[in-house]
Amino acid sequence: MPLEIQLQLHHNLVRVEQTIADAAQQFCRNIEEIQLVTVSKGRPTREIFFAIEEGLRHFGESYVQEAYLKIELLPTRDMVWHFIGPIQSNKTQMIAKYFDWVQSLASLKHAQRLNDQRLDHLPPLNVCIEVNVDRESQKSGIPLEEVADFAKEIQQFPRLQLRGLMAVPAHHEEFELQRQSCRLLSQAYQQLKMLGFQLDTLSMGMTGDMVAAIAEGSTMLRIGTGIFGERK
Repeated sequence: MPLEIQLQLHHNLVRVEQTIADAAQQFCRNIEEIQLVTVSKGRPTREIFFAIEEGLRHFGESYVQEAYLKIELLPTRDMVWHFIGPIQSNKTQMIAKYFDWVQSLASLKHAQRLNDQRLDHLPPLNVCIEVNVDRESQKSGIPLEEVADFAKEIQQFPRLQLRGLMAVPAHHEEFELQRQSCRLLSQAYQQLKMLGFQLDTLSMGMTGDMVAAIAEGSTMLRIGTGIFGERK
């Protein structure tokens, strides 16, 4: 069974990487500018180890209690851990300690806590502002019109490094509708850069909409199902 899982992961990864390469070529993107983050939330450590053996190094987690055990157990020290789930105030200390990135920052209170709880010997915590591009009531994130003001507030925290924006766009099957949602985040990102923010990360695109995200300028894809397969 472990060999079967490993082989399936390998085949899935080859397919995902080919999809990324084809989309980059189609939309005149430099593939070197697109980082793949493997969404490993809910996946056992064994599967993550197989992914490491395939050369993957960036992993995304949403549940702090689950994630820190994986981070402690996995032997590879050059891994980069991204927190991509909703932030809870009683979990910020562990997030600040164990993660390299927080992609779901949408609260000044959480920004303050992450800044204050980041250990001095660690580099500043890389953060992305989560934006609710489609104004979905069930999703977290700040509205598009508040992004610039929020970004200015983040600059006051020396232990946080604002890298860019993240979104989970509304689910669409139609490619052009996927592009429209991704374009909203891309436009907000470009506007921040025009205001002088030194940004390099536009995190959008998951298994079902990665091509649309690449077409609209994504620099960071968050892929889980496409690599690990459907959860049983």
